[in-house]
Amino acid sequence: MAYIDVFNGDADGLCSLVQLRNANPVESRLVTGVKRDIDLLDRVTVSEGDQLTVLDVSLDKNRVGLVAALEAGAEVTYVDHHFAGDIPQHAKLTTHINTASDVCTSLLVNGMLKGQFAEWAVVGAFGDNLRNSALAVAKPLDLSAAELELLENLGIYLNYNGYGASIEDLHFDPEALYRSIAPFASPRAFMLEAKETFSQLEEGYKNDMRAASELPAAHSDKATAVFILPDERWARRVSGVYSNDLANDSPDRAHAVLTEKQDGNYLVSIRAPLNNKRGADEFCRQFATGGGRAAAAGINDLPMTSLTNFIDRFQSFYGNM
Repeated sequence: MAYIDVFNGDADGLCSLVQLRNANPVESRLVTGVKRDIDLLDRVTVSEGDQLTVLDVSLDKNRVGLVAALEAGAEVTYVDHHFAGDIPQHAKLTTHINTASDVCTSLLVNGMLKGQFAEWAVVGAFGDNLRNSALAVAKPLDLSAAELELLENLGIYLNYNGYGASIEDLHFDPEALYRSIAPFASPRAFMLEAKETFSQLEEGYKNDMRAASELPAAHSDKATAVFILPDERWARRVSGVYSNDLANDSPDRAHAVLTEKQDGNYLVSIRAPLNNKRGADEFCRQFATGGGRAAAAGINDLPMTSLTNFIDRFQSFYGNM
């Protein structure tokens, strides 16, 4: 029997698995990737009796791989907050799925573990730009303002590291980054005892955000804004976190950050208005490679010829909401 952990390579996926494996330490095979690698179960081969844990990737996008794993005899625990579609009914499948806009996978795991490693849940929620949810979970922990700021920054940096078109774009391979944080029951202990790793995350984030802040908007109005980033590694890394910053700065406006790809098409990151966290998944599913959740979603491959049409549709969708 093998243990296999499949998880999104962003802050939410990392912090979800850290909680689970601190609560139940096992030697497991890790399957992860950049944040946009959402069909991770296609990479998994299982045998009867294997224990498969899936964290923070859409069941709807992994349905074929999930069914194949169940048919092969694996026992599957699936925890997620993305659009799931119809959930298979199977004796060996356990699901904890909640698509509410104020929930992330780290918070679901925190509930499953009854707050045993709540600081990591706080980091994951901050990383997923769920600040109010993070503060609510942190309230009973009696953290100082300085300690809370450290957890928020770590969440932002871990989330930022997951963005890129390939592992080569990232400062840290998510698998290696998980192994760095996995020994620590507390994120504060990680930041104290693994200072070099934390410093690399922090420095890389700040340099990339400085470059992004110098770019003008391609389109902006009261309801929407669109920014286009160049085909550069720093731009691919920063796209999602930059989207979160834009959303925080203008909470009544929806934002789209498009990153140019080598073939001229675009990778798209969408944030619904923070004050009306609806519709991002609905909008993105109108496009062939789109998906996500109500508050934040994306399109993996928007043709360059569709740019003007995309901006018009984005403006109309949120302008009329």
